[in-house]
Amino acid sequence: MTDIGQAGTYAIGDRRVKRVGYGAMQLAGPHVFGPPKDRESAVAVLREAIASGVNHIDTSDFYGPHITNQIIREALHPYPDDLVIVTKVGARRGPDASWEPAFAADDLRQAVHDNLRNLGVDALDVVNLRIMFDVHGPAEGSIAAPLAVLAELQRQGLIRRIGLSNVTARQVAEGRSITEIVCVQNAYNLVHRADDALVDELAEAGIAYVPFFPLGGFSPIQSGGLSRIAERLGATPMQVALAWLLRRAPNILLIPGTSSLGHLRENLAASALTLADEVMAELDRLSSADPRG
Repeated sequence: MTDIGQAGTYAIGDRRVKRVGYGAMQLAGPHVFGPPKDRESAVAVLREAIASGVNHIDTSDFYGPHITNQIIREALHPYPDDLVIVTKVGARRGPDASWEPAFAADDLRQAVHDNLRNLGVDALDVVNLRIMFDVHGPAEGSIAAPLAVLAELQRQGLIRRIGLSNVTARQVAEGRSITEIVCVQNAYNLVHRADDALVDELAEAGIAYVPFFPLGGFSPIQSGGLSRIAERLGATPMQVALAWLLRRAPNILLIPGTSSLGHLRENLAASALTLADEVMAELDRLSSADPRG
């Protein structure tokens, strides 16, 4: 079994977690909607993640909806003392599986209570406010109103820590002027690096950066260059992409998701993959090259 502690730890607010965690998005059915084909396998993946040392799980009650959090509760409750569960609010699922904004005050309050109920906890460790001005990526606009709602729920003791997701650097600055922001979760990977400056800025501030879609998500990176490097290192492209993120900045936390025990083990093994300087330089060049190259 891989010792994921080799990749080190980082703080999410006042909680320190191992840098390699687990993202629960894929535990729901196809397109993150409805139940999984094999609930027992989903439970088994979660339990093996914890047995392997994972103490940071990323989720949301709009995965399913509700289903992913219910599976987490079934598999892991009562939760280990060191486990940090990060959830997110700000979206809902339409009956056609669409992703819709839901950051009116009542929507946010309901989402927090849904997460509490389905996870079976009295307070949420971390809640990320998912900004949905554009479902496809960050878009400018004030986040003060919805963030104030979460800050009030935090004062009520229902939320312990607050993060942001799908945000611009300007929105991060606005958020930090309103309340303490402990993490930022945006799309970021080897070839999609719009957040390079933000990653470094957050590292200087001691704030965790949590990239989702480390290999492109629903449209995976198809890179011949990445595949050739991975083959040379005796690793998979996903492992190399994850190892690059770990090396990229000390504040990056990984949440690769899978519903497969085999893929879980492969993802966790990335924590033991050390990339030499020349390999990092070669990988960095892929970000400006033809991704099919």
